[in-house]
Amino acid sequence: MGNPRGFIKYERQSNPMRPIMQRIKDFNIMELDLDDASRRQQAARCMNCGIPFCHHGLFYGGGRAVSGCPNDNLIPEWNDLVYKNRDKAAFERLTRTNYLPDMTGRVCPAPCEVACVNALNGPGITIRNNEKFIIEQAFKNGWVVDSGKPSQRTGKTIAVIGSGPAGISTAWRLNQLGHSVTVYERADRFGGLLMYGIPNMKLPKEVVERRIQAMRDVGITLVANTEVGKDIDVATLREKYDRIVICTGARTARDLQVPGRDLTGIRQAVDYLTDATKSVLQNGTEATQTLKGQHVVVLGGGDTGNDCIGTAIRQGCASVTQLEISPSLPAERTATNQWPEWPMVQKNGYGQQEARALFGDVTTYSATATRFFGKNGALREVEVSETDHFKPVPGSQKRIKADLVLLAMGFTGAEQWLFDQFGITKVNDNYTTNDSQIFVAGDSRRGPSLVIWGIYEGRTCAEKINASFEVLTAEV
Repeated sequence: MGNPRGFIKYERQSNPMRPIMQRIKDFNIMELDLDDASRRQQAARCMNCGIPFCHHGLFYGGGRAVSGCPNDNLIPEWNDLVYKNRDKAAFERLTRTNYLPDMTGRVCPAPCEVACVNALNGPGITIRNNEKFIIEQAFKNGWVVDSGKPSQRTGKTIAVIGSGPAGISTAWRLNQLGHSVTVYERADRFGGLLMYGIPNMKLPKEVVERRIQAMRDVGITLVANTEVGKDIDVATLREKYDRIVICTGARTARDLQVPGRDLTGIRQAVDYLTDATKSVLQNGTEATQTLKGQHVVVLGGGDTGNDCIGTAIRQGCASVTQLEISPSLPAERTATNQWPEWPMVQKNGYGQQEARALFGDVTTYSATATRFFGKNGALREVEVSETDHFKPVPGSQKRIKADLVLLAMGFTGAEQWLFDQFGITKVNDNYTTNDSQIFVAGDSRRGPSLVIWGIYEGRTCAEKINASFEVLTAEV
């Protein structure tokens, strides 16, 4: 490393967040950037650690995951290049594995940072922030499109169904390899949950649109408002393309079937966030009074629950209550949860922090909704029960006001009907299926996961498809 003592010389300095009472007035980006000199100083903190746990993403006994990037990102190498002011080389090294650092640099929970050797005795490297810096330098200097163009075309054609992280990564890599790629998206805009599942204040939609334009610029064909299996039949795709990749995500949302579920005012979180983003795209980023006077209950924690809280606040809600069925986690690591495992500790997301500033502590752990009450078909109250081992505790019920309930309880898997139309009965670990023409990648194969896993799946699936053509050529 160029500065092996940088981690001793410099303190960690993350990108700053806008003050809470300022940022809740709009849907603009919350996270600001350090100046270039400070960012290079942060890159200098990457130490000559010998074994870079940050980019291993390993698993070991009992199924417990060691933290680290699952995408094999060469983190120490591009950190060093940023420190040395070699930004193009850093970009080239970063995008050998990560085709969407413009997304992960903004929304990744950064398992690499908690696996950093520095994190053993202090704060890890600002890997996510450094990654964002690299890709912004690349877009500013025009390196992104050049990196995605193939040297020649192979004549092979591929359809990618879905334009989320896995779909974009699959298409980008296949295009680099010279194949002609068409991406089909059922929504009116591309990006999947990057566009409609993550609020604008975390991931500005012009960032997603910029990436989509880069895809067009490198020669990828994009078709929106087209749902495969409905707007275009699978037989047409089979005839038109040499390979087809299903990257439709794990969009089957977990529901809560309790009395009163049919009342209006109970919504799936992803539908609510989609409508909120569409409003921002149409009406601008100023905070609204859409939920003025309304009491909102969010069922579920995690990123989606926090996104719902932050969005409801910006829509002017009167109150927010979050119910998390799991118990609260400890404030610090326990003796059985040592580095470099993911730290199983209590964390407060940006939405919870904002809600606390306005309403006080809004999150109740070991609790769930057991009944909904309404008037004239519209939601008015929620019955809340304490839980023990995820089961309601008899006699613990109480009722709270609610005009809107958002179900942020996660997803159970892919929508099966499309697999049925293609006749897919088996999806293998290596992205192949029982049909040699059809491949599957991303959440639709592995289940709901992180953006970085979608990128990894897309990249490795693309390589598998490319290898299948090489085998075919060799056989011929």
